[in-house]
Amino acid sequence: MPRTRGSVPRNRRHKKIFKEAKGYFGGRKNLWRVAKDAVEKGWEHAYRDRKKNKRNFRRLWIVRINAAARQHDLTYSRFMNGLARAGVELDRRALAELAVHNPEAFAQLADTARAGLAKAD
Repeated sequence: MPRTRGSVPRNRRHKKIFKEAKGYFGGRKNLWRVAKDAVEKGWEHAYRDRKKNKRNFRRLWIVRINAAARQHDLTYSRFMNGLARAGVELDRRALAELAVHNPEAFAQLADTARAGLAKAD
């Protein structure tokens, strides 16, 4: 049986990694072992940061909602509790968007939250 050489599959594998390493500096773009390590590390960061991105945005939305709620003499937790008791089901992303771009609508929501808190007491 003739000896097989893995040159074609190997070249395809290498080409895939080098394509991913485009734009890297120095040997990270054109030395196989260094490029492979750099690309795999990049994939690890990308995977981890996709999760981190969700956490960061949630934190940002909470900060924005809290700042807007405090302008209406409510804390974030009391504002969210009031909305829940009033039956308003808006997510934090939408609330933050209203807080930044539509303060009048947010003021109405703050009144609704205050009413929800009063109803519960």
